[in-house]
Amino acid sequence: MNNKESNVLNPEATVDPVQYTKTIEPQAFEEETLNALRTGSELLVEALLHEDVDFIFGYPGGAVLPLYDTFYDGKIKHILARHEQGATHAAEGYARVSGKTGVVVVTSGPGATNAITGITDAYSDSLPLVVFTGQVATPGIGIDAFQEADLLSMTTPITKANYQVKNVDDIPRIIHEAFYLANSGRKGPVVVDFPKDMGVLSTTAPLEDEVNLPAYHVEEEVNETDIKQLLDYLTKAQKPLILAGAGINHSKSNALLTDFVTQHQIPVVTTLLGLGAIPYESPLFLGMGGMHGSYASNMALTECDLLINFGGRFDDRLASNPNEFAPNATIVHVDIDESEINKVIATDLGIVADCKKVLEALSHTHTATNSHKKWVKHCRDNKSLHPFKYNKADETFCRPQEAIEYIGKITHGDAIVTTDVGQHQMWAAQFYPFKNYGQWVTSGGLGTMGFGIPSAIGAQLAAPDKTVVCFVGDGGFQMTNQEMALLPEYNLNVKIVLINNGTLGMVKQWQDKFFNKRFSHSVFNDQPDFMKMAEAYGVQGFLINEPSKLKETLDDAFAYEGPALIEVRISPTEPVNPMIPSGKANHEMEGLE
Repeated sequence: MNNKESNVLNPEATVDPVQYTKTIEPQAFEEETLNALRTGSELLVEALLHEDVDFIFGYPGGAVLPLYDTFYDGKIKHILARHEQGATHAAEGYARVSGKTGVVVVTSGPGATNAITGITDAYSDSLPLVVFTGQVATPGIGIDAFQEADLLSMTTPITKANYQVKNVDDIPRIIHEAFYLANSGRKGPVVVDFPKDMGVLSTTAPLEDEVNLPAYHVEEEVNETDIKQLLDYLTKAQKPLILAGAGINHSKSNALLTDFVTQHQIPVVTTLLGLGAIPYESPLFLGMGGMHGSYASNMALTECDLLINFGGRFDDRLASNPNEFAPNATIVHVDIDESEINKVIATDLGIVADCKKVLEALSHTHTATNSHKKWVKHCRDNKSLHPFKYNKADETFCRPQEAIEYIGKITHGDAIVTTDVGQHQMWAAQFYPFKNYGQWVTSGGLGTMGFGIPSAIGAQLAAPDKTVVCFVGDGGFQMTNQEMALLPEYNLNVKIVLINNGTLGMVKQWQDKFFNKRFSHSVFNDQPDFMKMAEAYGVQGFLINEPSKLKETLDDAFAYEGPALIEVRISPTEPVNPMIPSGKANHEMEGLE
């Protein structure tokens, strides 16, 4: 979903930079002040307040000094990250949990390019961000000025839209459009490239409430014919199955989905990002499907005769072999993004709409459907016969699955869980008992190592009264652990659970299975003392290196009032099972024994 040509600003005239020094004292922006003369930086802050922005995640630099001078007045809380990638991931965590648009401000050149990983991650996982990238002053654009980078070209394929401010009067319109685009339709990041002189030029431009984007359309209504066709398929199905993707969590339609599947007795499989779409304890929930999904889920995907996909992408981690995916099923795909329909899997019925609106329409119908008792029993039997499991008899190493399972009990399945990327991410997906939307914050489409700790910071800021647990591996932890400095600084009670196997676990598992155990550069020969690192950052450390001390130490760590780093030492050979090898069909799982 892109409107880049119509949304990138390129006015013919350029504005001469003018130094403007008037200061507006901190105050509520009353109506009569909105047309007063003020700088572009002051106008930007007014526009952000108009968009109900609570936090700015950022890192200052020369090109954004006019903005940061305005931030000094403290009208919006600024969170000073320790790296621009950390700022974007923190904004993602905030956006995922709050449902609001995350806001990032970084400087030009390397500041902006450091943010590209987070922008791409948000684009892959449909998270609303507005990222302000500093830029050299307009006379310096295009002449390789110090710290100049062509952010418009770089971010075109990884944003819903991008802008470069060329006229200070356009700031209100650009910001209002950026927020509208980021948090409507299929959500995603929008970049606003902000030349330095635009922050000091003066203007009397008013704030904007209207959006005029004729090339951008969000489907608001549900076609009644589509609903009738879906119900017709459902009345004839003997083995129906729901696939719940991130679209359920984005639209906060979890309760509607639960009511619908309970009424019609339809089993549910989720994608990785769909976890929480239906409560973990529901008898109809079969687990996550795909590469490291449950046996029951993957067999249901293979055996069903009707598959209704609510807000999932049919990505290659779910449908590794599209030609053999759900081979016996009529396929219905509900997605707010038309480009996803028929992109990977051919559908019999594509419904372009918000999942919530479709489920609301379905809730108003009282169509009788076939009894699915035998099918539901079959799926539940599969779940009972082949649950996620692990060897509990090991007395040498702690078991990561046991740690995650116990943390689920301590937190009553109600914590916000963020992860980095790797084996620990899959174990968390398999063993934490999710209940609802906004609980699961992970990097899905891009699989970004370093995502965990900063996303936990954003999540805790979005939900200060909730318990936030961050599962990380020792690899990803060492990419963004500097963001731990924010935990005591902002009094964030995040519990970081470091699953430490001394290796790049998922890489090593693939080398073990597919590369003849040639462990090329996937084992850390040495590591820092993570407990001393925690102490240096003012975070309480808890080390668990004996299985017998696991539960006792976890109890102590979660009873501790303050941020904690809990290091759990595990075996370097512990695999994630089951596993579907790349390119294999869903029923071709390995590691079930």
